[in-house]
Amino acid sequence: MRAFIASSIGVTCAAVLVLPTAVPAGAAADTSTAPAESAEPSDVPGSTQSLPMSPLPEESDRTTDEPTRTAEVAEQGLLEREVRPFSLVGVVWNDVDTELHGTVQVRTRAIGTTRWSDWQDLETHNAEHAADPGTAERESGTVRGSTAPLWVGESDGVAVRVHPEASDPQDRTSPAVPLPTGLRLELVDPGKDPRQLPAAGAEADTADAWGTADISDADGRTAPLEPSVLPALSKQETETLSEAEAGLAPGAQPYIGPRPRIITRKGWGADEKLRERAFVYTKSVKAAFIHHSATGNNYTCSQAPAVLRGIYRYHVKSSGWRDIGYNFAVDKCGNIYEGRAGGVTKPVLGAHTLGFNTNSMGIAVLGTFTSSNPPAAAVNAVAKLTAWKLGLFGADPRGKVTLVSGGGNKFKKGTKAKLNVISGHRDGFATECPGARLYKKLGSARTTSAQLQGR
Repeated sequence: MRAFIASSIGVTCAAVLVLPTAVPAGAAADTSTAPAESAEPSDVPGSTQSLPMSPLPEESDRTTDEPTRTAEVAEQGLLEREVRPFSLVGVVWNDVDTELHGTVQVRTRAIGTTRWSDWQDLETHNAEHAADPGTAERESGTVRGSTAPLWVGESDGVAVRVHPEASDPQDRTSPAVPLPTGLRLELVDPGKDPRQLPAAGAEADTADAWGTADISDADGRTAPLEPSVLPALSKQETETLSEAEAGLAPGAQPYIGPRPRIITRKGWGADEKLRERAFVYTKSVKAAFIHHSATGNNYTCSQAPAVLRGIYRYHVKSSGWRDIGYNFAVDKCGNIYEGRAGGVTKPVLGAHTLGFNTNSMGIAVLGTFTSSNPPAAAVNAVAKLTAWKLGLFGADPRGKVTLVSGGGNKFKKGTKAKLNVISGHRDGFATECPGARLYKKLGSARTTSAQLQGR
């Protein structure tokens, strides 16, 4: 599958990478230069191991299931080795503007066993996830090129291979496109769940609904941490909230779907020490872009908060993003999660659809839906979320909207693009995201979303 570099928005602080202080017993020594142990606060849950890659042995020294090489090019990677426990894996490289033309595969060993997985593909992105070109975030110089991360569950062994693509796809012996410099394998431990979430539909514990710590917005003001769960409201309850409470745009028509139950950042265990403290907003939310996370479908719904913590850490620490890129996430059971910080009712600027982050929101369905069907619960959750959030800004889920491109491979900068109010990522950028199977479900999501708004 041809894919694209997952670049990102810029941040004001450099990414921090963590390596073991010693090679575990039985592990192959890494002879390349490794970064020093990070100065990351000891109270931040989770960790990231960053392992530099090197050329792999010649074909004669490797097993017969390895892919045929292109001419005069050595694959890069790491042979099987023991590492500290991790659950999510990805690959990064130095230059965010350099595309990775090739395939990236990993195999992992389940923790406490001798069982190794088959080789699994990582989805490589070529710049479709990023802040828009020319913005301060994009041009900060701190972001890296990166693949999509893959959720593999608790593991303590890993191997990786990166196979370059031939310059002529019809001739596998043609010279290969050079691989990006600085290839590194990122192994993410998302840390333990900080709390046991309430059952779906249950009210948040009022005794523990608000934290005592404060977080600062872009103006330096402080506000208490959010409750772990925002309970669902009926349509009438949602519509009777004041403009300030509902986040309703002034003058917008009151076609608002009922607010769905939302697990906040506090609820899924996002540590606010990881992200950049300031918030960034756009003027409105005129459209929703639907994504799949490409992290695979091998997770349980009880693991979804850990998957999110892993993606969050990978986006910030490995890729150099200011925060998780998506505004919201949805798991296979239909649970809805707050993504990028700044307030669920506000037009928070994300890093999800290169060229169209302004006045839009990004929703990631956790999983990979290129050849697997998305669960009905997930599609219904997308409809519920868009009916509410788009309704706050007067947007019709069945309608069209004209957005001005900030630059990308499908629409040049300044192009006025007419898109569906609920679009797939591929509508704004040449990519397979959100996967063919999920993309086919967007029509029914638009219809349901509009019905929930009362249209």
